[in-house]
Amino acid sequence: MISPPRTIAELKERSQRLAGRSMGDLAREFQVQIPQDLRVQKGWQGQFIEQCLGADAGNQSRPDFSLINVELKTLPIDRQGNVQESTYVCVVNLNKNIAEQWRDSAVYHKLQHVLWVPVAHVAGQPIDESIIATPFLWQMSTAEESLLRADWEDTMSLVSVGKVHQLNAKLGEVMQVRPKAANSRVLTNVVDERGNPSQTLPRGYYLRAKFTQSLLQQHLRL
Repeated sequence: MISPPRTIAELKERSQRLAGRSMGDLAREFQVQIPQDLRVQKGWQGQFIEQCLGADAGNQSRPDFSLINVELKTLPIDRQGNVQESTYVCVVNLNKNIAEQWRDSAVYHKLQHVLWVPVAHVAGQPIDESIIATPFLWQMSTAEESLLRADWEDTMSLVSVGKVHQLNAKLGEVMQVRPKAANSRVLTNVVDERGNPSQTLPRGYYLRAKFTQSLLQQHLRL
């Protein structure tokens, strides 16, 4: 068990040690078995890297590195540096009776300070051959925060009037909302626009690949 990093500098130093290493190399060092198919254990890769760096938040809503308020997000890329998928942020609060401000939201706290760990994988190759590219720390700029806040506010405006059914992946410029459940039988209680009890699939916030691609490009230019 690796102790949580106590400073940003300590986390940065730890993360730089991962750069250029394969998932197989790390798994052997930590004596961890790699799943055969990440589609079955989709969150495994991020959880394993959290373990390697000493994340301590577990499944709690606080940032992964709670002592320094930094979240960890893995970023699947190909060998050309192209982001391969959207990035899960957190669940959407579907309780329309809760008044919440942007700076108090789980989205803001999750994205306020992020350690991005790009992982390069070639389709068809074993997972243990995936290579960790250089991790980088990111804090949202004023312009980035404005985009994220606008998408969050659009989502919450629909939730606040009970129009959860109108939430779909087409909404949002840089952050979309998608179902977040193991299967279609997993439902959560909501109140519809007429004030009646109803049920719907849980939802999650996801950063669009074009947004995380822009963050990666900024990092590469530094």
